[in-house]
Amino acid sequence: MRIYLIRHGRQSSTLCNVNVPLAKEGVRQAQLAGKRLAAYDIDAVYASDLLRAKETAAIIKNEIICNANNTKLSETDPINIREELREIDFGELEGRSDEEIKVVYKEFLKQRDLLEEDLAFPGGECGRDVIKRVSLVLEELKESSYENVVIVTHGGAIRSILTSLLDMNPANKLLISLSLENTSITELFYSPDKNRFYVERLNDYAHLEGEKELLRRNWKR
Repeated sequence: MRIYLIRHGRQSSTLCNVNVPLAKEGVRQAQLAGKRLAAYDIDAVYASDLLRAKETAAIIKNEIICNANNTKLSETDPINIREELREIDFGELEGRSDEEIKVVYKEFLKQRDLLEEDLAFPGGECGRDVIKRVSLVLEELKESSYENVVIVTHGGAIRSILTSLLDMNPANKLLISLSLENTSITELFYSPDKNRFYVERLNDYAHLEGEKELLRRNWKR
């Protein structure tokens, strides 16, 4: 089984982890990702229950159905919404701007950047908390008959689960891709014979490269 972890499209706010819809750029990112995924014989779509992830998943599913030559998906197939796929809980940081966070939580950020401990955000989660809940969905998929699955989730969730699959210290999750692009593809392969996940690719955003304004480094803050 192949699992395509997709970071949601660009949201319509730069505040920390607010539950808002996609920006127009996020809609375009999702369309491009869906067109690309149409070639991958996708037979199921999962998503976090946060609005930006659900919207991204719906657009991707529609593009797969419209562009695949022989898709296993139909319009009546549901998107499998799982709360366990949510972004890491940023606790007290949620709803704040980057500038405010850098001032108010300066010491916490400094300690976190040392990569010595899997620190929980003040009032929120740590990497192990995210791994515990996302792993429930991966275990569910291991028992399924699916062959190619799209999971639309979040940057912190993707980084956290990769540290688990690669047997890394969750404190080192920030070492996984300096900038995880919106709608980038991170591919996992599950071998039932070895009961093991393999990381096949990380942060593949080739579908965005023709439209530079869609890249995170060009996101005006």
